[in-house]
Amino acid sequence: MGLKTFKPYTKSTRGTVIVAKEGLWKGKPVKSFTIGKKSSSGRNNLGRITSRRRGVGHKQKYRKIDFYRNKLDMKAVVERIEYDPNRTCHIMLVKYEDGERVYMLAPQNIKIGDKIISGIKKEIKIGNCMPLRDIPTGTAIHNVEMKPGGGGKIARAAGTSVQISGSDGEYSIIKLTSGEIRKIISKAKATIGVLSNPDQKNIKIGKAGRSRWLGIRPSVRGVAMNPVDHPHGGGEGKSSGGRNPVSPWGQSAKGLKTRNNKRTNKYIISRRKKRN
Repeated sequence: MGLKTFKPYTKSTRGTVIVAKEGLWKGKPVKSFTIGKKSSSGRNNLGRITSRRRGVGHKQKYRKIDFYRNKLDMKAVVERIEYDPNRTCHIMLVKYEDGERVYMLAPQNIKIGDKIISGIKKEIKIGNCMPLRDIPTGTAIHNVEMKPGGGGKIARAAGTSVQISGSDGEYSIIKLTSGEIRKIISKAKATIGVLSNPDQKNIKIGKAGRSRWLGIRPSVRGVAMNPVDHPHGGGEGKSSGGRNPVSPWGQSAKGLKTRNNKRTNKYIISRRKKRN
């Protein structure tokens, strides 16, 4: 679909780059597949901020997506491809042979009229869904289940995919985009292909207002605060307090490991790559 730029009529349009939406459905979503979505603005049931820098954002309707692909051995036809404000990749409306319609994540290069199917030992074709044990090594996949029947959890963002790099008994070895290599039981399902809208990573917001539409509020630097508000605050002129960067609560902001899930450590073969 490519990127869309604007003539520099204003300071914001000079730098704005967004994803073009040619080929996407221009009408409204299927009403029965949408539910109202209320923003919490990062606050809990007591009204206290638990997630900073969150705003309400633009009003949106949540689209119900089929992450499970439990309708086996029945072909479905892609009717249209739509924009979804709740995720970065596009979604597609498919119709099964029995007349049922559902929304699914749309992979790259899938077209209106294409047929897809879920089941055991199906054709290795974009959009088809099957257990990991039936997918050849080196195949790009998305919407991967962590456990059988749990629904797709891995690789659901725009332009993402993971790769099957081998097998180990009843487990498949998966290489994630982060560089992490982990084992997932081979009965878990995954969908063939790379997800749509890979140009999402190249957009430029262009103006503060577009961030507010997304529910992102401004971020204040710690050094601009008072000592009572942040460890970096206070001092004559700019100062970081003579210490390494930390959060407002003193937690290191330079690569401190916060993962605390020993139960699944045994499935991780190699940790993700460190940030530069």
